[in-house]
Amino acid sequence: MRFATPAAARVAWPSSFGRRFLVSVDVEEEFDWRKPFSRAARGVTAVAALPAMHARLADAGIGPLYLVDHPVAANPRAIATVAALAGAEIGAQLHPWVNPPDREPAGEGASFVGNLPREVEAAKLDTLIATIESATGAAPRAYRAGRYGLGPASLALLAERGIRVDTSMRARHDYRAAGGADFSHVGNAAFRTREGLLELPLSTVDVGRWRGAGEWLPQAARRVPKGRGLLARAGLHSRVPLTPEGVCAAESVAAVRAAAQDGERLLVLSFHSPSLVPGNTPYVRDDAELARFHAWWDAVLPALARHGFEPASLAEVLVAADEGGMVGPAGLEPAT
Repeated sequence: MRFATPAAARVAWPSSFGRRFLVSVDVEEEFDWRKPFSRAARGVTAVAALPAMHARLADAGIGPLYLVDHPVAANPRAIATVAALAGAEIGAQLHPWVNPPDREPAGEGASFVGNLPREVEAAKLDTLIATIESATGAAPRAYRAGRYGLGPASLALLAERGIRVDTSMRARHDYRAAGGADFSHVGNAAFRTREGLLELPLSTVDVGRWRGAGEWLPQAARRVPKGRGLLARAGLHSRVPLTPEGVCAAESVAAVRAAAQDGERLLVLSFHSPSLVPGNTPYVRDDAELARFHAWWDAVLPALARHGFEPASLAEVLVAADEGGMVGPAGLEPAT
């Protein structure tokens, strides 16, 4: 399924909003990313490392959006840890293989919740939302599909359940090869969907001398063996997700500069909570990689400040989006 940003439905941020950035965190269980999906992988010990990272972000004026999945929400100690973080907003994240009810065989295709039958996706959403509300006393306002797994029914199901913000679209990424959705035609700009949701795509910025070439260039590079790597090493074109996971600080600093030049008003950064403890994700396998993870913030946060991007909470984003309205009528370009 392909999604695309409708230019007419982009949010027209008020001038008072300035340039902002939002930090989102996938707060989830630890599992081996190389192995088949397992319903038994529900350990959440890495959540204990979250308060120290939260304090570091809070010192920089950042109130993160924590998107918790079912193993976290259903674990009293883990969800209490997240709920105790001052200034945090708790949203929902759905990993279908560990989110009841278990009506489907766990597997690659089923790991994208939008691929499941509508009634199964709905039931999993209901379980997740109810578990979060029971544990925290508040229903989540924001949602992310694990593995960015939106499907044809997902946005309508979210709107029916009172979710106001979706942040499942990863700008300029295509997951069709694994069975997921295609977001290669989704840009970084926030927009309203036909269902009335505020969509906040995870930011991915083009850098390099040919960064303005358009979508045809990365698509053509995919068809050439090692084509994207060749373009990146030549300094011509590369796509940089704004995350400390698998992305070097220098690339991200360049991406922040390019985003400012492009006139971006809101950037959405992200990482996974298990990366705070070595050995849980492919991005942080040892202490040296954990040090690089933290060094990324030491470089990127000052770069954001230099280019006029100030931190924003989800509440501030919602107020500004409602105040600013849209460029045109709400909608989402037809997907196939």
